Amino acid sequence: QVQLVESGGGLVQPRGSLRLACAASGRIATIPAMGWYRQAPGKQLELVAALSAIDSTRYADSVKGRFTASRDDAKNTWFLQMNNLKPEDTAVYYCNYDTWLAVTESRIFRPWGQGTQVTVSS
Repeated sequence: QVQLVESGGGLVQPRGSLRLACAASGRIATIPAMGWYRQAPGKQLELVAALSAIDSTRYADSVKGRFTASRDDAKNTWFLQMNNLKPEDTAVYYCNYDTWLAVTESRIFRPWGQGTQVTVSS
């Protein structure tokens, strides 16, 4: 079982930046793909960014050009660099992992972490 801990959220002004981190620990094998997801109040969980083991990426249209997913395999940590943040980016952000298809179709049935709150407001 892999445990996931998200961090790096906070309150930021519009057009600001944050870097989220997702630390994975436990029995880690090769992870085909990981995803960053977010859930805003009253809304469904949505995929923000997906990153495969071979560096394929997919981003939600709303974050393209502003968010970048990356990872540090040596530290079993994934990152989400978020630039030019907008109020509509306000949400709890989560990470998780599975096959590329499961990640990109948001069909993950593994346990989720606590997430990290991102609030974009002036």
